[in-house]
Amino acid sequence: MAGSLNKVLLIGRLGADPEIKQMVNGKNVARLSLATSQSWKDKNTGEKKEKTEWHRIVVFNEGLVNVVQQYLKKGAQIYVEGQITTRKWKDEQSGQDKFSTEVVIQGYNSSLTMLGGGNSGGGIANDTTQSSNNNEEMSQISNDMDDDIPF
Repeated sequence: MAGSLNKVLLIGRLGADPEIKQMVNGKNVARLSLATSQSWKDKNTGEKKEKTEWHRIVVFNEGLVNVVQQYLKKGAQIYVEGQITTRKWKDEQSGQDKFSTEVVIQGYNSSLTMLGGGNSGGGIANDTTQSSNNNEEMSQISNDMDDDIPF
């Protein structure tokens, strides 16, 4: 394989209000706790089962941090595209090395979309905010899947 790809796509709901922190360089960073769930019917009992995965989302893009701060609340449904990253840090109490796996939203290959409907956590339907090399811009996406692919 000539190259590699590190891309994560998630749709889920925020488990808590976003946390906004200021980094040493003075820029803000947003941390989100995103829940994704899957449900199925148990073949033996007929009982409905559900499993929830929790994902740590970290937003470094200044424009997206502002959008997160203004519009996202616990329960909001969002779509994110980012890269998975594992970082190492020292636990201050025990002095042991710890690891955190996060989905990082930064740079031109990342996006965060607020999806409408659902719980009070609100979102703006079809409102997409993407980061790019040049600037942060808000753009509307279309639900129209009509493209020129012949199949």
